[in-house]
Amino acid sequence: MRTLLIAVLTLALVAFAAPKKEKLFNGKDLTGWKVYGTEKWYVANGELVCESGPDKGYGYLATEKHYKDFDLTVEFKQEANGNSGVFFRSTIEGTKISGWQVEVAPPNHDTGGIYESYGRGWLHQIPKDKENILKPEQWNKLRIRVQGDRVQTWLNGKSMVDMGDDKIAKANGSIALQIHDGGGIKVRWRNLEVQEL
Repeated sequence: MRTLLIAVLTLALVAFAAPKKEKLFNGKDLTGWKVYGTEKWYVANGELVCESGPDKGYGYLATEKHYKDFDLTVEFKQEANGNSGVFFRSTIEGTKISGWQVEVAPPNHDTGGIYESYGRGWLHQIPKDKENILKPEQWNKLRIRVQGDRVQTWLNGKSMVDMGDDKIAKANGSIALQIHDGGGIKVRWRNLEVQEL
């Protein structure tokens, strides 16, 4: 009996100490987020939708909280042929963002790759043999793990990027969703969950 009690208490302590997943999107409104730019961000059928507006400019929806080391999962569905993405350790002034983007784009345009805005550009593009992992016009699951200088991404359970970078290691900031400029973009997002590491 004593052994069983010790085992139960140990499991309880492990469960209590383990990092918990946090829902970034409540399915109802934009609580916890801040809009940058004039593009459209709204909730429909429990999903977060981003859509180009009349200005056809850049737009961002960023977490009010900063996340340095984390494991993030999101699901996205592209309804129009446009470029979007998930930024991490990012800061925004107006619609100018400093940070790193995990690309969300049409087929054969590096979804899951890493791009540094207003900096070095592409840090890691996706090889052609992985471009068929994206499911156009269907729900896709993107996982992003950032810890220290290491960035890992997975698309639909397949590893896309595993890289280290000294500049990324020193940064901190928000998680942000993007609408690229040019117009014609519409992306749905759901099940945005983050676990701080």
